[in-house]
Amino acid sequence: MNGSAAAAALCVVAGFAGSVQVAVMARLGDRVGVVEALAFATVVSAALATLILLALRGSLDGFAASARQPPWLWLGALMSLLIVFTITLAGARIGTAATIGIIIAGQLVMAALIDRFGLLGADRIGLGWARLTGLALLAAGAALSLRST
Repeated sequence: MNGSAAAAALCVVAGFAGSVQVAVMARLGDRVGVVEALAFATVVSAALATLILLALRGSLDGFAASARQPPWLWLGALMSLLIVFTITLAGARIGTAATIGIIIAGQLVMAALIDRFGLLGADRIGLGWARLTGLALLAAGAALSLRST
Protein backbone atom coordinates (compact mmCIF):
# COMPACT_ATOMS: atom_id res chain seq x y z
CA MET A 1 0.00 0.00 0.00
CA ASN A 2 1.50 3.33 -1.03
CA GLY A 3 1.48 6.45 1.16
CA SER A 4 -1.63 7.94 -0.46
CA ALA A 5 -3.62 4.71 -0.07
CA ALA A 6 -2.53 4.40 3.56
CA ALA A 7 -3.52 8.00 4.20
CA ALA A 8 -6.94 7.41 2.59
CA ALA A 9 -7.46 4.25 4.66
CA LEU A 10 -6.53 6.13 7.82
CA CYS A 11 -9.08 8.82 6.87
CA VAL A 12 -11.81 6.16 6.64
CA VAL A 13 -10.85 4.77 10.04
CA ALA A 14 -10.81 8.31 11.48
CA GLY A 15 -14.27 8.87 10.00
CA PHE A 16 -15.57 5.82 11.83
CA ALA A 17 -13.80 6.96 15.00
CA GLY A 18 -15.34 10.42 14.71
CA SER A 19 -18.86 9.01 14.73
CA VAL A 20 -18.06 6.78 17.70
CA GLN A 21 -16.53 9.81 19.42
CA VAL A 22 -19.76 11.81 19.03
CA ALA A 23 -21.87 9.03 20.55
CA VAL A 24 -19.46 8.38 23.43
CA MET A 25 -18.76 12.02 24.26
CA ALA A 26 -22.48 12.83 24.20
CA ARG A 27 -23.10 10.10 26.81
CA LEU A 28 -20.13 11.21 28.93
CA GLY A 29 -21.34 14.82 28.74
CA ASP A 30 -24.82 13.74 29.84
CA ARG A 31 -23.34 11.94 32.86
CA VAL A 32 -20.71 14.38 34.09
CA GLY A 33 -21.37 17.66 32.25
CA VAL A 34 -20.21 18.93 28.87
CA VAL A 35 -17.26 21.00 30.15
CA GLU A 36 -16.16 18.22 32.50
CA ALA A 37 -16.27 15.67 29.68
CA LEU A 38 -14.31 18.06 27.44
CA ALA A 39 -11.62 18.56 30.11
CA PHE A 40 -11.34 14.83 30.81
CA ALA A 41 -11.10 13.88 27.13
CA THR A 42 -8.53 16.61 26.50
CA VAL A 43 -6.30 15.48 29.37
CA VAL A 44 -6.51 11.83 28.32
CA SER A 45 -5.75 12.77 24.69
CA ALA A 46 -2.78 14.91 25.74
CA ALA A 47 -1.40 12.15 27.94
CA LEU A 48 -1.74 9.54 25.18
CA ALA A 49 -0.23 11.88 22.56
CA THR A 50 2.71 12.54 24.90
CA LEU A 51 3.26 8.80 25.35
CA ILE A 52 3.14 8.28 21.58
CA LEU A 53 5.63 11.12 21.08
CA LEU A 54 7.98 9.58 23.63
CA ALA A 55 7.61 6.11 22.14
CA LEU A 56 8.21 7.20 18.54
CA ARG A 57 10.73 10.03 19.03
CA GLY A 58 12.33 9.19 22.35
CA SER A 59 12.06 12.75 23.64
CA LEU A 60 9.73 15.68 24.20
CA ASP A 61 11.68 17.96 21.84
CA GLY A 62 8.61 18.16 19.61
CA PHE A 63 6.86 20.27 22.25
CA ALA A 64 9.62 22.88 22.19
CA ALA A 65 9.71 22.86 18.39
CA SER A 66 5.94 23.40 18.27
CA ALA A 67 6.11 26.23 20.81
CA ARG A 68 8.65 28.05 18.59
CA GLN A 69 6.25 28.12 15.63
CA PRO A 70 4.09 31.17 14.86
CA PRO A 71 1.15 31.27 17.29
CA TRP A 72 -1.42 31.10 14.47
CA LEU A 73 -0.25 27.51 13.90
CA TRP A 74 -1.48 26.69 17.40
CA LEU A 75 -5.06 27.22 16.19
CA GLY A 76 -5.32 23.46 15.67
CA ALA A 77 -5.43 22.99 19.43
CA LEU A 78 -8.19 25.56 19.81
CA MET A 79 -10.14 24.00 16.94
CA SER A 80 -9.83 20.59 18.62
CA LEU A 81 -11.34 21.99 21.80
CA LEU A 82 -14.20 23.55 19.85
CA ILE A 83 -14.89 20.33 17.96
CA VAL A 84 -14.88 18.11 21.05
CA PHE A 85 -17.02 20.61 22.99
CA THR A 86 -19.48 20.80 20.10
CA ILE A 87 -19.85 17.06 19.59
CA THR A 88 -20.27 16.54 23.33
CA LEU A 89 -23.04 19.14 23.46
CA ALA A 90 -24.74 18.51 20.11
CA GLY A 91 -24.57 14.72 19.97
CA ALA A 92 -27.00 14.31 22.84
CA ARG A 93 -29.35 16.99 21.50
CA ILE A 94 -29.56 16.36 17.76
CA GLY A 95 -28.09 12.87 17.41
CA THR A 96 -24.86 11.43 16.06
CA ALA A 97 -25.78 11.47 12.36
CA ALA A 98 -27.01 15.08 12.39
CA THR A 99 -23.98 16.23 14.39
CA ILE A 100 -21.54 14.53 12.02
CA GLY A 101 -23.46 15.67 8.92
CA ILE A 102 -23.48 19.31 9.96
CA ILE A 103 -19.84 19.23 11.01
CA ILE A 104 -18.81 17.64 7.71
CA ALA A 105 -20.83 20.21 5.75
CA GLY A 106 -19.13 23.00 7.68
CA GLN A 107 -15.72 21.40 7.18
CA LEU A 108 -16.21 21.11 3.43
CA VAL A 109 -17.40 24.69 3.06
CA MET A 110 -14.43 25.98 5.07
CA ALA A 111 -12.05 23.65 3.20
CA ALA A 112 -13.36 24.99 -0.13
CA LEU A 113 -12.75 28.56 1.04
CA ILE A 114 -9.25 27.65 2.26
CA ASP A 115 -8.49 26.03 -1.10
CA ARG A 116 -10.07 28.79 -3.18
CA PHE A 117 -8.28 31.67 -1.47
CA GLY A 118 -5.11 29.85 -0.41
CA LEU A 119 -5.78 30.60 3.25
CA LEU A 120 -3.50 29.40 6.06
CA GLY A 121 -0.66 28.66 3.66
CA ALA A 122 -2.64 26.24 1.43
CA ASP A 123 -2.23 26.13 -2.35
CA ARG A 124 -4.99 27.88 -4.29
CA ILE A 125 -7.44 25.45 -5.91
CA GLY A 126 -10.35 26.72 -7.96
CA LEU A 127 -14.02 26.16 -7.16
CA GLY A 128 -15.87 24.89 -10.20
CA TRP A 129 -19.55 24.09 -10.60
CA ALA A 130 -19.03 20.46 -9.66
CA ARG A 131 -17.50 21.36 -6.28
CA LEU A 132 -20.10 24.05 -5.61
CA THR A 133 -22.92 21.63 -6.46
CA GLY A 134 -21.41 19.01 -4.18
CA LEU A 135 -21.22 21.53 -1.33
CA ALA A 136 -24.84 22.57 -1.89
CA LEU A 137 -26.01 18.95 -1.89
CA LEU A 138 -24.06 18.24 1.28
CA ALA A 139 -25.58 21.28 2.98
CA ALA A 140 -29.05 20.07 1.95
CA GLY A 141 -28.24 16.62 3.33
CA ALA A 142 -27.06 18.11 6.62
CA ALA A 143 -30.29 20.11 6.88
CA LEU A 144 -32.37 17.01 6.14
CA SER A 145 -30.51 15.06 8.84
CA LEU A 146 -32.04 17.39 11.42
CA ARG A 147 -35.55 16.27 10.50
CA SER A 148 -36.92 13.51 12.67
CA THR A 149 -38.44 10.47 11.04
